[in-house]
Amino acid sequence: MAASGNGPLAGVRVVELAGIGPGPFAAMHLADLGADVVRVDRPGGPGLGIDPAHDLTNRNKRSVLVDLKSADGPARVLDLAAAADILIEGYRPGVAERLGVGPGECLARNPRLVYGRMTGWGQDGPLADRAGHDVSYIAVTGTLSMVGRAGEPPALPANLLGDYAGGALYLVVGVLAALQHARTEGGTGQVVDAAVVDGASHLATMIHGMMAAGGWQDRRGSNLLDGGCPFYGTYETSDGEYMAVGALEQRFYEEFVRLLGIAGTLPSRKDFGRWGELRAAVAARFRTRTRAEWTALFEGSDACVAPVLSLCEAPHHPHLAARSTFVEHGGTIQPAPAPRFSATPGAVRRGPALPGADTAEVARDWGVPLTDPQEDR
Repeated sequence: MAASGNGPLAGVRVVELAGIGPGPFAAMHLADLGADVVRVDRPGGPGLGIDPAHDLTNRNKRSVLVDLKSADGPARVLDLAAAADILIEGYRPGVAERLGVGPGECLARNPRLVYGRMTGWGQDGPLADRAGHDVSYIAVTGTLSMVGRAGEPPALPANLLGDYAGGALYLVVGVLAALQHARTEGGTGQVVDAAVVDGASHLATMIHGMMAAGGWQDRRGSNLLDGGCPFYGTYETSDGEYMAVGALEQRFYEEFVRLLGIAGTLPSRKDFGRWGELRAAVAARFRTRTRAEWTALFEGSDACVAPVLSLCEAPHHPHLAARSTFVEHGGTIQPAPAPRFSATPGAVRRGPALPGADTAEVARDWGVPLTDPQEDR
């Protein structure tokens, strides 16, 4: 199967030093966009606890096995780096250097290489050497404090807000910006320090501005967009499901309360002191019908109301189905590559790369001497 696709990054070569979390997701994103991503797995693997055949963050990639602690392991990675445009690693600061594949060694072999570093805390600072996970990083940035209901503990948004939004996507933006620089006349490679704490903080830029202007309270469940507003939130239906309401603008709100059947019976939406009363009225009304009934009622309207679907239900939503937002590949329903391109569309070309399965193929295509460490035993 093709190593790279027809996406906008076709022809770009990426080396991914295997890890878990945001690094693999960032490399998957580059692969979805058409890059030829070679994942360097180590014997035994990073240990996600799932069958590698179902690790969708390794789709559209190829895998080689390299034991970086062996005598010739670092040389094999440096050979790959010499033939690559981008390298991604997610070790703690200093680990890549100790293994002999740090930025100094790689850029010496390939001065135009973009060396992307993905960590939670960043390459420097008092916590740089400490262990952590998504929840640790978004906790100290203040972003976690915004998620959840007032008077209740912060709610955990899986690892989407830190690892993927604040980490992986910032790494992708960073390495592509650095690649653009490297490809300009006189441009050179460089190191991209992508830290979840930086990205997760950056995501809240608008909120910090609103807070400075007095339009946001520094406590969750008390503001326009965090569940404090009765016409921007979720409500339970009679069958225990939920509907999401986002009727912020006046004209959308008027359509919302009209279709809900309670127009003319509510306090003014601008009367903040009666928001509790307004919320109770909306909640009581939503509990009179099922999610399916409310969905049918609001369908085709501009009331900004939508059913809260589960992960299994989402691919079957008519809009997502019409857009092929989810695709089937290898028997697995999965999100399609995003965003979309009119001339160079991305696609799911290959299933998850199995550790070491493509060693010979990559050695041939990249002109790099590689051997499977397991074959040398």
